[in-house]
Amino acid sequence: MKWYAERPGRFGRQVVADLVAVGWTWFWVSLAVGVRDAVLTLRAPGDGLVSAGNSLRDTFSDAAGKARELPLVGGSLADALGHGSDAGGTLVSAGAAQVSAVETTALWLMVAFIAVPVAFLLVTWLPLRVRYARRAGAAARLRAAGRYDLLALYALNNLSLRALGGFSGDPVVGWREGDPVVVKALAGRQLAAVGLRG
Repeated sequence: MKWYAERPGRFGRQVVADLVAVGWTWFWVSLAVGVRDAVLTLRAPGDGLVSAGNSLRDTFSDAAGKARELPLVGGSLADALGHGSDAGGTLVSAGAAQVSAVETTALWLMVAFIAVPVAFLLVTWLPLRVRYARRAGAAARLRAAGRYDLLALYALNNLSLRALGGFSGDPVVGWREGDPVVVKALAGRQLAAVGLRG
């Protein structure tokens, strides 16, 4: 496969198109990372809940441990303080769930912001580039092998009537009779059509 033309005009257009494709991808990836970072700032309340829950749980756990040392009422008081420790654990779970939801949302938004535009690019730009590379590669191989008759036949089948104009006679008759001037002219037009030199 031949990815770029040999003629400056077409080569320049291909390079510009490829740079636009790279710029398009870079823009959407940068935007997606920015959106992800913006959404991740929403996890601060969840982090606060986790921190407060841990602090509450640790405080009530310490108090329950000290209450157990009290005579007579220590066990009952420790059990009551244990419920406060459970409340701290509930806060930790709620905060962790919120953080997880925010992180999941940020991830999927980033994926969407990248996948949709890049998929559009892969559906529009990439098939054109691959088709060109195949056509130009096949034409370059025929040119290297000296198979101008096949290039001429391809020109007759694929070029427009306007592109085939300018011959003194019928180019199909010239090709059938193997007229070297007509065959070379047709082959040159086919090569030019794919951006290759004759």
